[in-house]
Amino acid sequence: YEEVAGQGSLYWIVKHQLVARSPILRFGEAEGGRCAIHLDPEVVLVHARPKRAHQGWRYLEHPDAPVDLLDDDTGVAALPTALVGRLSALALL
Repeated sequence: YEEVAGQGSLYWIVKHQLVARSPILRFGEAEGGRCAIHLDPEVVLVHARPKRAHQGWRYLEHPDAPVDLLDDDTGVAALPTALVGRLSALALL
């Protein structure tokens, strides 16, 4: 787990769209021998992309990970979150 802590992210899929990520800060222990994942409270919006539903973990190699909206020069990051969601749902982003 330590190779991902501070470097990796947990990606969020909403309505079959990969839409955001939460940076992984560290791992810890939880009740029952489970692993606790401590996430950065700030969610980072990414360029939405279709993703079929699945259970469990998937690891995205760097070339396969979507680009953060703040890392582009399109101005999308300045739009209201609700508008970005609607435009993504219409496949316009």
